[in-house]
Amino acid sequence: MFFKSAVVASYALMLAPVVMVIIISFFRQEIISFPPEGLTMQWYVNAWERREFARGFVTSLQVAAIATAIGVPLGTAAAYALARAKLPGREAISTLLLGPLAVPGVVAGTALYMFYLRAETWLDQDITATLSGLVAAHVLLTIPWTVRLVTASLQGMDRSAEEAAANLGARPPTVFMRVTLPMLRPGVVAAALFSFIQSFENLELTLLLVGPGRTTLPVAMLSYLEFRMDPTLAAVATVQILLVTAMMLITDRFVRLSRVI
Repeated sequence: MFFKSAVVASYALMLAPVVMVIIISFFRQEIISFPPEGLTMQWYVNAWERREFARGFVTSLQVAAIATAIGVPLGTAAAYALARAKLPGREAISTLLLGPLAVPGVVAGTALYMFYLRAETWLDQDITATLSGLVAAHVLLTIPWTVRLVTASLQGMDRSAEEAAANLGARPPTVFMRVTLPMLRPGVVAAALFSFIQSFENLELTLLLVGPGRTTLPVAMLSYLEFRMDPTLAAVATVQILLVTAMMLITDRFVRLSRVI
């Protein structure tokens, strides 16, 4: 009984901020106070009419999609090599690939910004405040998630099917494409999902690397917060929560995320 109560309390503690954001998005008054004066949908209308949120959403979607498309294949290849190949310094390579998960986003963003400035001097080409530079930074966010999740799938995989295919004469590339990769599908799909979400909602790393006309949705929300404190941001956040929840439910419908996570 105590264990069940502790689990329920833990879930309530984690979900309480999310529920409060959703509730606040319907408050009528501009200055948040309790109890609410009434309920309204005007903040959703306001968010819909503000062009910076629409542009930020499109930019975030574009960057997250490209970064996921690049980072997931790279992370999958790295995870496969770390799990199956006898590489010298394998532990050091694994730690290096997972390093971005441990580095604070502001520190990583500052380091990348300084690196981009130095690279611009070497290459005589603009990198900072460009779409390609932002995508490259977000790829660094997607690779660690992919390495972690795909490695977990590889460690729990039964290799008998791969060995049977190899004994029947299949070459290693054929074994990987027709046997290993289909068995890795839950891990790869989960990696793509979490990589996309991590890139789409990233603020700390992105804040130092965006440029004019390339503002992502989290940065647009932060800029709005500098001038106004109404529940419009709660409405935008609620839409994000619903989109992420829908993506996770649809993904879990076809690929059991609990098998990997």
